[in-house]
Amino acid sequence: QVQVVESGGGLVQAGGSLRLSCAASGSISSINRMGWYRQAPGKQRELVADITAEGTTNYADSVKGRFTISRDNAKNTVYLQMNSLKPEDTAVYYCNARGLTGWRFITYWGQGTQVTVSS
Repeated sequence: QVQVVESGGGLVQAGGSLRLSCAASGSISSINRMGWYRQAPGKQRELVADITAEGTTNYADSVKGRFTISRDNAKNTVYLQMNSLKPEDTAVYYCNARGLTGWRFITYWGQGTQVTVSS
């Protein structure tokens, strides 16, 4: 069994900051990619940022220069530092982790954490 658990969401005023954390545990190893997605009401889930085990990062254009993704491979944990938050960043933020379970690479998702940015 694999668990992916997010934390750190909340309510913040526009211009403020939040830091999200996500830890993967259980029967997963060789996690090659971890990422953050978000889904606002009435919209599709979209990629925010992801990071490989080697540290290569990828960001959505809408968050470049404001958000920073990082990871601690030893702890199977990924972080998302969000600065200069805007009301349009309001969404449920989901973490995923792609790693080896048995002999297959599988992508696991967390339950999500709410981020609300007030104007």
